[in-house]
Amino acid sequence: MGTSSFFLVERDRYSSDNLLSSVMLASFHSNAMLYYRNEKYFTEDNQFKYTTISIMYNPDDDENKFLIYIDGVMNDGLEFYNNGQFLGLDPSLSLYQVGCIEDVYDNEELLFNFVFEYLKLNPNQYYWLGGYNWVYSWEDMQRLKSLPYDPDWCYKNPKN
Repeated sequence: MGTSSFFLVERDRYSSDNLLSSVMLASFHSNAMLYYRNEKYFTEDNQFKYTTISIMYNPDDDENKFLIYIDGVMNDGLEFYNNGQFLGLDPSLSLYQVGCIEDVYDNEELLFNFVFEYLKLNPNQYYWLGGYNWVYSWEDMQRLKSLPYDPDWCYKNPKN
């Protein structure tokens, strides 16, 4: 498994239904395909924990695809520790990290188009690549979209 990334959403605004519908619409608008097997996982007290969706350009090709987790509010690990070390992020925001995307590496173009469409639908959320100390806002993605595509976009601080 490669580098993972997440969407950051205000805790009191998060719902798995909204994440699911946004993922579906972002896939549609980014001309990607999604594959869902209807495998749902639950906590011991039968609360929805998560499910996964594959996003890809071509189902017959192992290139350009990633897995995204649709998290239930009862899933462990949603808490995002926003203590001021992230550039472009107000440290007073109480956030969840949701929609874990696996295998960012080698899927940068698909990811760029998907993240652009996702943040277009959710302009108050952020995109964060794990291990980096910056986030991407909707405004950052709009600016990047206006430039020639850079395959290393997600490994660079969007404020530079």
